[in-house]
Amino acid sequence: MGQVRNLALLLISKHGSEFTEDFEKNKQILDKYVKFNSKSLRNMVAGYITSYVNKNVKKVKEAVEEKTE
Repeated sequence: MGQVRNLALLLISKHGSEFTEDFEKNKQILDKYVKFNSKSLRNMVAGYITSYVNKNVKKVKEAVEEKTE
C-alpha cells in the first residue's frame, strides 16, 4: 500500500490540478501519465487520488464556510 500512496502523491505533486473528484476521470488522467500492467494497481492509485482530492476539497469548503460565518 505504501507504493500506491507514494506513486499517487508523486503524481498529485506533479499534476495535481488535473485530478478531480471523479474516479473515472482520474483513471483516464492516470493512463495519460503512467503505463500500468495491472488494472487493479491503476484503480488503487486512482482511488487513492480521488480520496485525497475529496478530503482536500472538503477541508477547503469548511474553511470557506468558517470565514463566511
